[in-house]
Amino acid sequence: MSSSTGSAGERINALLDEKSFVEIGAKVTARATDFNLKQKQTPSDGVVTGYGSIGGKPVYVYSEDPAVLGGSIGEMHAKKIVNIYDLAMKTGTPVIGIIDSTGLRLEESTDALNALSEIYAKQALAKGLILQISAVFGNCGGGLSFIPAISDFTFIEEKNGKLFVNSPDAIKDNYTEKCDTSAADFQAGKAGNADFYGDADSIYAGIRELVEMLPSNNDDLAVSEGSDDLNRKTEGLASFKGDTAALLANIADDSNFIETKASYAKEMVTGFLKLDGMTVGCIANRSEILGDDGKAKEKFDTKLTPEGLSKAADMVYFCDSFGIPVLTVTNADGYKTTLCAEKRTAKAAAELIHAFANCDVARVNLIVGKAIGSAYSVMNSKGLGCDLTFCYPDAEIGPMEAKLAAKLICDDASKVDETAKQIAALQNSASSAAGRGYVDAVIEPDDTRKHLIYAFEMLFA
Repeated sequence: MSSSTGSAGERINALLDEKSFVEIGAKVTARATDFNLKQKQTPSDGVVTGYGSIGGKPVYVYSEDPAVLGGSIGEMHAKKIVNIYDLAMKTGTPVIGIIDSTGLRLEESTDALNALSEIYAKQALAKGLILQISAVFGNCGGGLSFIPAISDFTFIEEKNGKLFVNSPDAIKDNYTEKCDTSAADFQAGKAGNADFYGDADSIYAGIRELVEMLPSNNDDLAVSEGSDDLNRKTEGLASFKGDTAALLANIADDSNFIETKASYAKEMVTGFLKLDGMTVGCIANRSEILGDDGKAKEKFDTKLTPEGLSKAADMVYFCDSFGIPVLTVTNADGYKTTLCAEKRTAKAAAELIHAFANCDVARVNLIVGKAIGSAYSVMNSKGLGCDLTFCYPDAEIGPMEAKLAAKLICDDASKVDETAKQIAALQNSASSAAGRGYVDAVIEPDDTRKHLIYAFEMLFA
């Protein structure tokens, strides 16, 4: 049987280190008797729970079994999941949930409804204390969709995974064939409710990589022995200033950058890398995605969007909760100008401001292009408490684009171009910002890796 169609137990074994899984509560069955439930076999009450390891790190895991009453959540089903959370919080161990359920077990009425609420409560209490990962392999609808939403990271299987509050057919003027709002590509690319999607094997690999990269709890340190030369030059890095996901991959240990929510708000990059063995959370503005030929296959404005701002804020909150230092890569000169964006931009920008201003972990900002106006301010500026700021020699840092500022300052239109040059040199240049103390060092792109490593190691010490 393939891993994509495996049983609840097979999915756990495919995820964990070989022969590491120990089951808990295998003999638990449903207690309800209404609507002939007493006559039905409910082995493990539709969910396999236990513990094991990933890369040697202990984890707790539960996996719902759709072969038992559709994997529906009832009283004892939820009790097993709650027990896993209690044990995980006592030991500071991550919880991984593999979800494949038709929803609440209606035969158990309010007992099932209360049981679901108890799962919510445990997740909420565990938020920011232990790592929580959800993987949607089948149905995850209605109130169940809040379980992955509370989790830190969500994976969804690309063919069979269905994540939704309301089914596509229940949405006015919509139906599944028109727009499958429950599908993996919609939830990951349009809604931003899933961080990763792919086939079963890529999900198992992705979860393992994430668990090995991140701390298990808020007291854990995500630091390991560095496997790459900390002084390694990254030649040609300037060519990746637009595609900052590629830039981050180039400076990372062994070129390994894990991008989160890669399909959503692509103009804002978030993810994790290691620098000399230290895990760092990354937030970066992106203006293009480069193809294998080195040419741009997608382009974006250097504008902040509500979706990108919220995506960035989520990353800051997570990193702050788990003691992970934050690197920002800035290249922004304003905000998206659409009616829809105008309704949400101020609130989303305020959310990111709040995240940065209340962040206690080490923070470094690298300005690779433009850092103009309040778009720069919200992107981890000195004023919001950034510890160290670096920039490239051709970076532009100022309150307004030089040409636009010149038009507002000059009474004589013939002097606009000359005034713009003066503003660019005297007020919007890297040397000007450094002279005022808003940039700590102007660095060459090829030396980016070592400067960042030294900075984070000093801040960590």
